[in-house]
Amino acid sequence: MSSIQFYFEEVKPVVFNQKYLKHNLSKLILSELKEEGEISVIFCSDSYLLQLNELYLNHDYYTDIITFDYVEDSLISGDLFISIDRVRENAVKFGTPFIKEMYRVVFHGVLHLTGYKDKTQEEKTEMRGKEDFYLERVDFSKEGI
Repeated sequence: MSSIQFYFEEVKPVVFNQKYLKHNLSKLILSELKEEGEISVIFCSDSYLLQLNELYLNHDYYTDIITFDYVEDSLISGDLFISIDRVRENAVKFGTPFIKEMYRVVFHGVLHLTGYKDKTQEEKTEMRGKEDFYLERVDFSKEGI
């Protein structure tokens, strides 16, 4: 059984079309020739994500996402912890609508689960290309933008 669920920790819930984001994530996973498993997307505050970053990764800095990978073979499962504070800040920094930046970060996490990395410059370039590829297929008018 597959399931994509959204949660909010230490932040006010963000209004977005959950059904449409789930649809786009399902399409991404299928396009990468993978199978959808259990995915939790937890939107949280900077401080909440910083605590996770310190506790599990020994990193003492803010980030926009931490992905916990529970993938088994081609069954894509995991927990995506996303800082709404970072997404808002990056949307302003890059001059993009908040919802579009939020989709980018969620896609980024799911792309990690499908096997993409972003440690080297080459991997970062490939990851950004994949994010752009899938973002171009989203009809953001369904999100009011």
